[in-house]
Amino acid sequence: MRVFRGLPNAESKAPCVLTIGNFDGVHLGHQALLARMRAAGAARGLSTCVMTFEPHPREYFAPQHAPARISNLRDKLEALDAQGVDRLVVEHFNAHFAGQSPEQFVRNIIVDGLHTRWLLVGDDFRFGAKRAGDFAYLQEAGKRYGFEVEQLSTIAHDGIRISSSEVRAALAEGDFERAHTLLGRPFMISGHVVHGMKLGRDLGFPTLNLRIAHRHPALTGIFIVQVHGLASTPLPGVASLGLRPTVDDSGRYLLETHLLDFVGDAYGKLVRVEFLRKLRDEQKYDGLDALQAAIAEDTAQARAFFAQGRPYAATTATGQRDFATSATDRIS
Repeated sequence: MRVFRGLPNAESKAPCVLTIGNFDGVHLGHQALLARMRAAGAARGLSTCVMTFEPHPREYFAPQHAPARISNLRDKLEALDAQGVDRLVVEHFNAHFAGQSPEQFVRNIIVDGLHTRWLLVGDDFRFGAKRAGDFAYLQEAGKRYGFEVEQLSTIAHDGIRISSSEVRAALAEGDFERAHTLLGRPFMISGHVVHGMKLGRDLGFPTLNLRIAHRHPALTGIFIVQVHGLASTPLPGVASLGLRPTVDDSGRYLLETHLLDFVGDAYGKLVRVEFLRKLRDEQKYDGLDALQAAIAEDTAQARAFFAQGRPYAATTATGQRDFATSATDRIS
């Protein structure tokens, strides 16, 4: 998959079949949309293209009411790559982009920008300034500019619409089994291990630290996890995802993972943290002794969980590409 920040350059503007959306989580509903696009591309001999946005439009218009993020950009790109997308356009959502009329959006993006021959959208797709453009507008524009338009109805599971909102709700409740069902894969967060305050090491529980770039993660708290990318099998651990109120007032989110039985240098390595069970919410403690005692209890619970013989390989990252060929390493 080739990834473009903004519209492709001139030599990359081959005709394509296209779909547009936020694709937060790349859940089963998104995957059905992408499968239909792949089929249309194969039938027409055209490459497949996805346009998505960064930041999420609602983060731009109302950051205080923005939806929680299921996926960071890296994980979204990995998931789209696993769905066989040929080209991905990550469009910066800003005032200029948001201010385009529906006609400007069609002409500048769909027609002149991406040379679209066939377009697929979801049943709730709106576009252009003030969300004035809809499916009917696309159908009319397609007749004028020479591209086909198709709409895919909502995908449901057990009578419930599969949506990013449903995935967020499952994650917020710590229901990872349901999240797995909606996503079609285990929920994970990936990133490069960075240096932190080294406080965990001082407390006797060294951690792998992953930055959370956005301000609205879909889940916070203390979790039993397993970590992919450091060994041939996932490594058991316990993780905290949150603001670390006892030791930090910066307001920045961090994912800290203590591996139960690991000795080695992981700094700079790309890892994937898979969430298995929520233990509790994040808390602020009166001091480091209380914090250390809480971490010790969390670690004991994680050890008890894995001592029950939970097979690590049962929840490996099916459908994901190897880190060495990460789509984010090939951004044009």
